[in-house]
Amino acid sequence: MKPRKILHADCDCFYAAVEMRDNPALREVPLAIGGSAERRGVIATCNYPARAYGVRSAMPTARALRLCPDLVLLAGDFERYRAVSHEIQAIFAELTPLVEPLSLDEAFLDVSNVERFQGSATWMARWLKEETLRRTGITISVGAAPSKFLAKIASDWDKPDGLYVIAPDQVDDFVRRLPVKRLHGVGPANATKLEDMGVETCEDLRRWSVEALISRFGKFGQRLHELAHGIDDREVKVERERKSISVETTFERDLPDLDTCQAALTPLVERLDERLQRHGRPELDKLFVKVRFDDFSLTTLESGGYSISHKSFAALLAQAWQRARRPVRLLGVGVRLVPREALRQLTLPL
Repeated sequence: MKPRKILHADCDCFYAAVEMRDNPALREVPLAIGGSAERRGVIATCNYPARAYGVRSAMPTARALRLCPDLVLLAGDFERYRAVSHEIQAIFAELTPLVEPLSLDEAFLDVSNVERFQGSATWMARWLKEETLRRTGITISVGAAPSKFLAKIASDWDKPDGLYVIAPDQVDDFVRRLPVKRLHGVGPANATKLEDMGVETCEDLRRWSVEALISRFGKFGQRLHELAHGIDDREVKVERERKSISVETTFERDLPDLDTCQAALTPLVERLDERLQRHGRPELDKLFVKVRFDDFSLTTLESGGYSISHKSFAALLAQAWQRARRPVRLLGVGVRLVPREALRQLTLPL
């Protein structure tokens, strides 16, 4: 079986790139797209001059402005960003129909059977970069590898305006030297656990049996074992399945107690109900609440549920709030959806 050829294309600081394209005066100044500090906003993205000051995506806007007082902050024009994204996705589709969009600014492409460019994934990646820049004025970074996991790492390897290729015969050596912090799913908590185990690279991780990893990390231990050996057989999914639907609000002022949080729950549940209606009332599997406290700690809590009600979410919220008993800056409510495959099996004749 011949190795697959997977590309991961990722626009460089996409929202900011669109703004800089349309207003060249913004290109050399620190720029961010996000909510205002007064409204407890966060940074959606920022350009590289802003990153030089330490500004990052998902950072509270107030902190970003402390790091970079001259930061130019824009609220963003998401209809315009969406239109540019459609142009870029259309270029991807010219190369292969096997495109899996991950968001407005990134996608996986399976080019294993593409015969153009003599079948060279490197040439295809270069064409994508050149055509995207020529037609839209947006710079993208592209990674090429035999799997989705490695293609995504490769696209980030030489940003901005990067092109990095991991050939099949380079996979083992590349993965051995790869820091485990670069593995998908290894956040700060898991990184600390791995560090306590003396694990810094995937080569270190390979010394641990899959059983030992599962005992320490649960089912994620199996995934760690596979990634440490460069194993990722996930296919590029042309049609992505929605797994959840949710709504959330960041409040201008912290909600001081549980009663205030419960009062703020009603409009959130109403908004969630409207979103479910727009999606055709899909089958529900679980309900969940999300609470971010004033110290930025985050907790989520879920339970089984086939329909939404204020009473169900209120009960979850009461339990979640008890975990910290602090003022709340963000509340969210949502539902997990029943997978399509499970629905299909339920409808099969006996």
